[in-house]
Amino acid sequence: MNKLSISLLTILLLSIVSCNKYDANGNIIKDYDELEKANWMLGEWEKTDSLGTLREIWERLDDSTFVGLSYYIQNKKDTLHMEQVELMQNGDHLIYSATIKGENNDSPIPFQMTKDEDSLLVFENPKHEYPQKIQYKLMKNGSLVALISGKQNGKNSSENYPMNKVK
Repeated sequence: MNKLSISLLTILLLSIVSCNKYDANGNIIKDYDELEKANWMLGEWEKTDSLGTLREIWERLDDSTFVGLSYYIQNKKDTLHMEQVELMQNGDHLIYSATIKGENNDSPIPFQMTKDEDSLLVFENPKHEYPQKIQYKLMKNGSLVALISGKQNGKNSSENYPMNKVK
């Protein structure tokens, strides 16, 4: 190799390496831009009505994952529904996984993000029995609306869950 080729190769390698971010130990720091779109979901959300209280709690587990817990309590003591949820960036994809005890052999049910707009995230799994679509929308007044929808028993169905942030 001549000096020009070595110089060009060195410049090319330096430009590739300089695109990465490194921590103090020299490890590459990965960007999780898709997950960052969901930052507004973090925290505690709640809806109370005459039937009971729905609460959803989201926390950051690490740089690529948010974990959550969603449960519905009646009479302040009887848990009618509970699911563990995870929002994880895998490559360029944001995956919402729900695990509901007694369903799907207690295995997570994945939904891939299909749409993201300002304060709206849509996750879909067309192969799941119900729901096939899960949406989260942050409203202008600061409340959050979760909407699940799809076909149930051959008919279109949807359930709307408006929640307020718990301070």
